[in-house]
Order: sequence, then structure tokens, then C-alpha cells
Amino acid sequence: MKRARRPREQGNEDRWLLTYSDLITLLLGLFVILYAISKVDAGKYVEIASALNGVFGAPRGILTGNPALIEQPGSALHTERQRIARDVRNALQLDAQQLPITITENERGVTVHIMEELLFASGSAVIKSTSLVTLDTLAGVLRRLPNDLRVEGHTDNVPISTAQFPSNWHLSVARALNVAYYLIQRHGLIQERVSVVGYSEFLPIAPNDTPEDRSKNRRVDIVIVATGESRYETTSRTAEALEAEAPREKRL
Repeated sequence: MKRARRPREQGNEDRWLLTYSDLITLLLGLFVILYAISKVDAGKYVEIASALNGVFGAPRGILTGNPALIEQPGSALHTERQRIARDVRNALQLDAQQLPITITENERGVTVHIMEELLFASGSAVIKSTSLVTLDTLAGVLRRLPNDLRVEGHTDNVPISTAQFPSNWHLSVARALNVAYYLIQRHGLIQERVSVVGYSEFLPIAPNDTPEDRSKNRRVDIVIVATGESRYETTSRTAEALEAEAPREKRL
């Protein structure tokens, strides 16, 4: 006698639908995430990254990358630069008194431009005693920051040739060095976080065609490097920018 065949279980034939529905759900979630981060919002980005890291258990995160690529006006780096610039401006009381100092922000960090007239006599690298109060006040802010500092010397394009300074290169380096050394020795700034560079006349912020504009180029810049950027990375990026703008210029 032939054995009676067992009736097929209806549920086994439809089990593939469960896998298919899971796949569709995951794809839907993926496209929702891609749409959500197509217009990056720093706060939402952090929330999404944290949620996905929790689900997948990624120790270092699954949405990692270069912060500069997702930086927005409300991002941490932008907020940090604004806070530092505000603290420096308030400490120096730039809104209340007319000092030859300007503050700018860019991807490098916050730059405090101190004009020659405040710091030095013409053709000299000796810091004026009248400027020490300003440097002392500025040091009070810098000393509290964990950021690296770059002290940069700049001159105009008028040649100099003296026994002490055979060229503008020598003058720009000496001025930056004296300012940096004063901040280190007088106020105990951590030496490993401070670097010194001279650009001579080759990184102007104004044309060198009038006395007024040349005076803007004679300056010492104190760059408060953005967190996460080492002084070596910043030096490399600055050098690359200079090569792109003026391939023939020389740097010290």
C-alpha cells in the first residue's frame, strides 16, 4: 500500500516573505538616514551617529570622517572659534578702546593681528614697554586655552638692510620670536604648544602701494590653532596655500 503523503506545511513556503520584509525595512531605514544627512545638521548628525553606534556596537563610530567636511555654523569648531574670539575681544576691550589689533576667524582657528605701531619701533624687534600691558592681558586668555599657538612675523615690501637685520626675513622672525619668548618666559605658556615663523613680506593682508596699507602688513599674528589641528598640520597647510598663491616665493 502506498503511504499517504503528508500535507505540506503552508507556513514553510511563505517564510521567505519574512526575510524579504526585513530587507525592505532596512533599505527604507537606510534611505531615510541618507535623506536626513543630505543637509547636515550637526546636532542631528551626532544623534544619528550615536544611535547607529549603539545598534551596531561600533567602538569608534560608523559615521566617522573629517570634521571639516561637515562643519556648519552651529558645529563645535565654529562655536569654539567664536568663543575664543569673543574672550580675546572682551579681555582686550576692543569695543571700548581703539587698539591697532584685529581678530579674524578661518579654518586654521582664530588669528589676533597686532600691528607694528603697538609692538615695535620702525625697523626694530624690541618690544615697546607700552605694549606689555596688552600682551599681558592677551596672555591671560591664551594661558587658559589648550590650543596650540603660532606666532607669525610679517613685514611690508620695503627692503631693510642693517647690521642686525640684513633682510625682512630676519626682522619678521626676530619680531615673532621676541613676542613668543615674552609670552613663554613671562606668563609660562607651554613651550611645546608654541611655534614661531617669519613670513617676511610674502603674506600681506593689504596691498603694499600706500603707506597706510603697508602699515597693515607690518604685524605679528598670534594664531590660536583650532582644536584637533596640530601645529605641524597647520604649518603644512599654510605652506601649501602659499605655494598655490605664489609658487616662486621663498619661506624661511
